[in-house]
Amino acid sequence: MSTYFRQLGAIVAKDLLLELRSRDRISSMGAFAVLAAVLFHFSLDTSTTRPQDVAAGLIWMTLIFGGLLGVGRTFHIESQDGAMQGILTSPAHKDAVFLGKTLANFALLFVVSLLVLGVFTLFFRLELGANVGWLVLVLGLGSLGFVALGTLFAAVSSGTSMGETLLPILVFPLLVPMVVYGAGTTGRLIAARPFSEVEGNVKLLGAFALAALAAGAVLFRYVVEE
Repeated sequence: MSTYFRQLGAIVAKDLLLELRSRDRISSMGAFAVLAAVLFHFSLDTSTTRPQDVAAGLIWMTLIFGGLLGVGRTFHIESQDGAMQGILTSPAHKDAVFLGKTLANFALLFVVSLLVLGVFTLFFRLELGANVGWLVLVLGLGSLGFVALGTLFAAVSSGTSMGETLLPILVFPLLVPMVVYGAGTTGRLIAARPFSEVEGNVKLLGAFALAALAAGAVLFRYVVEE
């Protein structure tokens, strides 16, 4: 078991170190989040629509589309220099490779989700109050479920001629439950509703994230061996 966790830690550390050196994915996701918030801010007619009423849906759409910019390039570097084949032929467990890359992607997307929340709070003048901690939890669970599915299907799309353009087609239909429960929960928390009203939705988001992780860990082996 200790060997397994060393392999897992090595994958996470490698991906995060590469990102710290290049900053390609985090900068593109962060820039997208800020620009999307600015565009949404100026596109809303505040005389007919309250920004607080639509902020939740816009936050989740920004998070998903921004996340695709980073998750879609999960296997880009390895596929360029053949490093992925070396990883797959190493003694590392296939599920450890998947979980390691998923956790690295989660760390990046979670940072971006906090940026998204902060930017929308600023531009839409949201008053989060005592629910800010629960909002961070909800975005974290949503980010984990998203990157679990995104990492799995990024491995699928990287082996096709369509590449990253195939990823949204594969992953979007599976994200419907996450968006429904995530946006609904976020909207109620922004409206200062008590956590007891959304506790069930938060549990469903957690179950979605765990199911996505489990499914990805099991299926990743068959995806990369094809």
